[in-house]
Amino acid sequence: MKRSTFAASLGAATFAVPAFVRTARAADEVSVGTSSSSSDVPFFIADKLGYFKEQGLTVKLEPFDSAAKMVAPLGAGQLDVAAGAPSAGLYNAVVQGVDLKIVADKGSTPKGYGYLPLLVRTDLIKSGKVKSFEDLKGLKVAEPAQGTASSSALNEALKRGKLPYNSVEHVYLGFPQHVPAFLNGSIDASLTTEPSATLAIRSGGAVKFAGDDTFYPNQQLAVLLYGGNFIEKRRDTGVKFMIAYIKAARYYNDALKDGKLRGKNGGAVLDILTEYTPVKDKSIYEESVPNGNDPDGRVNVKSLETDLAFFKAQGLVTGNVTIDQVHDGSFVDTALKSVGRYHRNG
Repeated sequence: MKRSTFAASLGAATFAVPAFVRTARAADEVSVGTSSSSSDVPFFIADKLGYFKEQGLTVKLEPFDSAAKMVAPLGAGQLDVAAGAPSAGLYNAVVQGVDLKIVADKGSTPKGYGYLPLLVRTDLIKSGKVKSFEDLKGLKVAEPAQGTASSSALNEALKRGKLPYNSVEHVYLGFPQHVPAFLNGSIDASLTTEPSATLAIRSGGAVKFAGDDTFYPNQQLAVLLYGGNFIEKRRDTGVKFMIAYIKAARYYNDALKDGKLRGKNGGAVLDILTEYTPVKDKSIYEESVPNGNDPDGRVNVKSLETDLAFFKAQGLVTGNVTIDQVHDGSFVDTALKSVGRYHRNG
């Protein structure tokens, strides 16, 4: 899945506010930052199936080319909702006074849904050079950026080989660039999210070595974020948005079966993904491993704590920020009083 991550450090340019944002919105209007990635699918489902309208909301899906660029308008109250990876950059933004909260799951890795697999170049597997996690030592391993959730996932993979994080050569490339990098031999392995992972395997340049659901099960790879202004001044609207979001996440969960989009709603979700994202070849989504998304909206706090501890150990997060400062589960709690607990439909 095409995924965007917050930069490890947020410079002044990141805090430039896009021209489209408005400082005031009607009570029923919600602006949502989206990178059009497949893990944004609950937004797309709620829009397509009318879940937002059921709550009396007019939701504007605002395109961004990276999640990092959502941080400034979100913290300034010029964007209500955003989504992205819980990276070092996010925590540093909070330390710097950016007002935002993690409020729900948007992408996780339950068993069978490891959508950020560890890939290894095909010739290294065929030659027998890489047979185990221990053999990763010294290899050039691609990640999307420094200090992301993918970095922490790689750290967990290296632990399986009793290797420290610095035992490999880190190469920072956006996920789509992993595919040609395997083909030209400039990387040996990678943590690559779907659908880029499937494209790399299709190309013949890489093979799946291990799913991240095996070496880091239930990692919180992406989260839903609310801006502080939205939380404090428009709480009722935030609850309504969460109700619609959870209903969409449940529709999505009913599309999942055996690690693919083959469940009851699978065909409809495939259609929505190809309509709302840049990937128009439905077979890519059919072949890809989809992300998990908790049908009750809960985030994995333990995973967030593990990743934050890793960022701090790497010297990428300064200050004494804690998950308790950044996480607000009250919107999920309130929404669940309305929609109840999840029971799989089909």
